[in-house]
Amino acid sequence: MRRHFNVESQPGFGFIALITFFALYLPIATLVAYSFNGADSFSVWEGFSWRWFISASQNSAVQDAAIRSMIIALWAASLATIAATMAAIAMTRTKPYRGLTFKYALINQPLMVPEIVTAVALLIVFSRIKVWTGYSGLGFLIAAHTAFCLPFAYLPIRARLESMDLTLERAAADLYATPWQTFRHVTLPLLRPAIIAGFMLALVISLDDVVITEFVKSGGQDTLPTYMLGQIRRETTPEINAIATIFLGLSTILVVIFFFISRRKP
Repeated sequence: MRRHFNVESQPGFGFIALITFFALYLPIATLVAYSFNGADSFSVWEGFSWRWFISASQNSAVQDAAIRSMIIALWAASLATIAATMAAIAMTRTKPYRGLTFKYALINQPLMVPEIVTAVALLIVFSRIKVWTGYSGLGFLIAAHTAFCLPFAYLPIRARLESMDLTLERAAADLYATPWQTFRHVTLPLLRPAIIAGFMLALVISLDDVVITEFVKSGGQDTLPTYMLGQIRRETTPEINAIATIFLGLSTILVVIFFFISRRKP
């Protein structure tokens, strides 16, 4: 009898997996460990200390960048989730028609095109709008992040809609519920875990973005990732390690929440 292929049973699988995890997580573990180093150097350990976390919390530039990052991420994730929910409902609660696949590909375009291409395109468009309007506020960053985060919110919401049983929606229609009442009292409660998961994923993507932010932002609009990049270019201190550790912890918490929410079945 033919045996089913199982990669875990192949010779050397465990060793290769161990090396892979070692290569992936050793730099992160080193960064986290040295964020608690009391020395001014990255390479000399002088004992455990909260010095750099305190320094980062008292740094006004870090505070401004962190608040700006959160404002942009919350706005972008909210707008992307609303748009993704409407798009997913429109594309799953309809009969297949010509052009539906093209619309699906168009929504997911930011996933297929290199991020640097999207960043340059947004830079060109927004630079002209800035000249015409004279406006250079955070609206451009919010719009750019919303466009980039849209497919990340769309995919889990669409997946949940496709797996949902239509019996309850049909029953609501048979009981003379309007489309809005059906959506509010039946579809939305069943869809809520996917909406939350899409929002959390979009929030993480927005918080972590560097390339698009670096191209679109105006002067004085550094987010936390771009601030860290600028500090590394100018003067590197273990304070960057502390900021990165906090950022890592926040991103990890959001991803874990997204993971558990996305596993829930309707």
